[in-house]
Amino acid sequence: MNEIRCPHCGKTFKVDEAGYADILKQVRDSEFEQQLHERLELAEKDKLNAVELARTRVSNEMQTAAAAKDAEIQKLKAKIGANELAQKLSITEAVSAVEKERDELKSGLKQAALEMQLSEKSLKDKYETQIKDRDDAIERLRDMKARLSTKMVGETLEQHCETEFNRIRSTAFPKAYFEKDNDASTGSKGDYIFRDLDEAGTEIVSIMFEMKNESDTTATKKRNEDFLKELDKDRTEKGCEYAVLVSLLESDSELYNSGIVDVFHRHPKMYVIRPQFFIQIITLLRNAAMSSLEYKTELALVRAQNVDITNFENDLDTFKNAFAKNYDLASRKFQKAIDEIDKSIDHLQKTKDALLGTDRNLRLANNKAQDVTIKKLTRRNPTMAAKFDELDRDEPSDTE
Repeated sequence: MNEIRCPHCGKTFKVDEAGYADILKQVRDSEFEQQLHERLELAEKDKLNAVELARTRVSNEMQTAAAAKDAEIQKLKAKIGANELAQKLSITEAVSAVEKERDELKSGLKQAALEMQLSEKSLKDKYETQIKDRDDAIERLRDMKARLSTKMVGETLEQHCETEFNRIRSTAFPKAYFEKDNDASTGSKGDYIFRDLDEAGTEIVSIMFEMKNESDTTATKKRNEDFLKELDKDRTEKGCEYAVLVSLLESDSELYNSGIVDVFHRHPKMYVIRPQFFIQIITLLRNAAMSSLEYKTELALVRAQNVDITNFENDLDTFKNAFAKNYDLASRKFQKAIDEIDKSIDHLQKTKDALLGTDRNLRLANNKAQDVTIKKLTRRNPTMAAKFDELDRDEPSDTE
């Protein structure tokens, strides 16, 4: 951890290595822009001083030369006044020569002024070109910072995020899991899943990551909003608490370039960030989740107890179901036996009734048989009556 003292209030606070490196990087960027601004101001002052110095020097030289020539002309005119007749021709020729030289000097001064203007224009164009080159360089640096960051040169977005995480994994997230989401059983998958656990194995926080990059040659420009719905679906299906879109899309957007953007109004617990905030979002969400870890631990304990109760209830339900099944089977067999007994009773009753009917018929037959006499047998049969009468006559009597 590093300590930083506020220059205004004097308060000291601590930040981790990742936060300290990010603050240092911001300070260096600010110092670079400040130094560049100061150097451009010094260059502009040097340009103005050089132009003013050249202008002053030429003006002084012109004034000195003109004063010298005027003095010489006055001197010659004085000589002409003293000896006008004797030296008129020579003086006239001398004056002509001096005036010609003066005209040539003026022409030279005009030429010098023109050359000074050209030199000033050339110097101005030179400094304007340098200023434009510096402005272009600053713009390229800002664009690179917004789109890739200085650590992403030659890397893809996914490689950058994975490298940044692995760089601090052992110190900041020793128990964390951060790997590609290779499970497409539900029809879709995110790019990476982050899960962090405590010593007891209780989950602290989980994040579904999606990385989106787009080159300048892409014909159809995508928006960050185009990927939020699918990301929320992946977060829900994979059981993650948060969802984060790491995006280089919409590079000119002041909203996304300003920092970490929450899109809770569209989807719960979802953020959109630039790559330079990748480590910061993990740190912020993890630290926020640490405060609720105690409740998560208690919840895990309650869930474990509920699992024990559920297992007991499941075992009890299994026993009850097995008992009910056996009872139902025994009941059905018992009922079948009862039905068979009822059938047997019914059959025996019918046999009993049949036997009773036979007995009655035999009794009636016996009664009828007991009631049969010779008289009754021959009542309507004269032949048989005659036969029985004949037998009676032939049978000896008991007295003989």
